[in-house]
Amino acid sequence: LIAAGGTREPIDPVRFLGNRSSGRQGLALAEAAAARGAEVTLVAANIAMPDPPGVTVVRVETAAELHEAMAVRQAAADAIAMCAAVADFRPIGISDVKLKKGSQGEPASIELERTADILRDLVDRRRAGQIIVGFAAETGDGDGDVMSHARAKLTAKGCDLLVVNDVSGGAVFGAQDNQVTILSAATPDEPVVVPRASKAVVAGRV
Repeated sequence: LIAAGGTREPIDPVRFLGNRSSGRQGLALAEAAAARGAEVTLVAANIAMPDPPGVTVVRVETAAELHEAMAVRQAAADAIAMCAAVADFRPIGISDVKLKKGSQGEPASIELERTADILRDLVDRRRAGQIIVGFAAETGDGDGDVMSHARAKLTAKGCDLLVVNDVSGGAVFGAQDNQVTILSAATPDEPVVVPRASKAVVAGRV
């Protein structure tokens, strides 16, 4: 069971809050798993590319839809890869009409609420023997560098593996290649560095 792409949280009938994920890495994971003989279900959030052959695809748009799609399919999965970029926040109120500049409905601000932590929920509901892989798109900031944030996330999420992308400056999104660091809960001090390669190669290493 693989989640890929980026969720979109509507503001009005025209606009949404989203992110820059293309879904390429998740598609590559689905193709790699299918090629190795797995029965693969891909929950695809706003992916514009063709469905990978031999894979069951479930299309979703919002974080809530992705959460539900993953939850109802979790029990049947031996392994789960949560590769989708899920919006952390969504507008509390969605306008039924387009918000226009200069109108009475023009918002001075948009109030947000948190979306569900889907990866944490999957871990909390896991069955015995189920392997869960998380993905983290990180940048450094005043509180730490990319890897310190990633190690904290591995602990907080409770997944078996965390695949870490350094997305500083918008790197990775939409690109044909990628470079990642894979952290394991079993050996957190022994990161596996996958040097820059095609996303298909990276998927194979994961």
